[in-house]
Amino acid sequence: MLRVLQIVRLSSRCSSSFVSRMRFLNGLKQNDDVCSAALQNAHMFLFHRLSPLLQRNHQGTFRTAELRTSDVQSLLENLGSDRTLLQEAVLIGCTEQNQAQFCLDIGGLDQMAAEELCGGTFVDLRKSFFLLSGAEAPLVAKAQALLRWHQTSGFCSATGQPTHRNRAGSQRTCSSSGIIYYPKMSPVVIVLVSDGEHCLLGRQATFPRGLYSALAGFCDMGETLEETLSREVAEEVGLEVQSFSFSSSQHWPFPQSSFMMACHASVSPAHAQLCVDHSELEDARWFSQQEVLSALQTPPHRGGGAPPHPLAPPKTRRRSSTHHRVDPEHQILNRLRRVH
Repeated sequence: MLRVLQIVRLSSRCSSSFVSRMRFLNGLKQNDDVCSAALQNAHMFLFHRLSPLLQRNHQGTFRTAELRTSDVQSLLENLGSDRTLLQEAVLIGCTEQNQAQFCLDIGGLDQMAAEELCGGTFVDLRKSFFLLSGAEAPLVAKAQALLRWHQTSGFCSATGQPTHRNRAGSQRTCSSSGIIYYPKMSPVVIVLVSDGEHCLLGRQATFPRGLYSALAGFCDMGETLEETLSREVAEEVGLEVQSFSFSSSQHWPFPQSSFMMACHASVSPAHAQLCVDHSELEDARWFSQQEVLSALQTPPHRGGGAPPHPLAPPKTRRRSSTHHRVDPEHQILNRLRRVH
């Protein structure tokens, strides 16, 4: 109890609400008793086999289900489970009022019964990521990444012995060696290449017909951001990067948990002849500024056959704060208005 009071007093002395929230969250991660107390009146994000629970509102749009810990306790009892499943809940954040937010996967329980009791639907993450607005999409992505990490990190890679999590779920410790494991993300570079007049976009065979995107690739062990960027461009299209600049970043939940860093890069117009590696890309082309701006304004193609014009990936619906106006790929594409 003393530790709880210390954290509350520390938070109250901070003039910045952001600093207060970060101090509050850090306290939950560091102290199991404080975290257990916060769990008793938390906002809960439910998942079923890593698919989040969404509800449709009166306007026809989707949002995450508004559940509290007491709601989930009742749900578990109605589905024939006991409340001990709540101990698997993982901390993902807190509201501006310092109410803790947890996520819980109930994949071992009946999905249809849970949906009926909650008045919602468990939706595949890729679909839900583009349905949600506001701050919910990144929260759901973070929640799924943490749940997946816990589901796949039950044993120590060094000893083979079980690992045990702390109350918040921010780390796991080997029961034998004491090795501590933390959730990890795989760094990915996505880059918009320009020759000064055009930008380079490519497509994989798995993309929807007509869809082109900026080039992207995972960082190899030991690489810097610029080394990964230069290597990927050389491998995929046979070009040598002259210079680059960083644009933005975000957590990207696909294929599992990635840290996406968006950049601009320039190549010499005199050495802009493409040599596409077709084991990596189905196609890559230079596009004019007007072609890209038109693609950004073109709605998703619903008809059969190939679309009449190249398409850009749909942007995720992000919150409108200055920190998260748009996802990195659309941010670098939108900045083409500055290309001369």
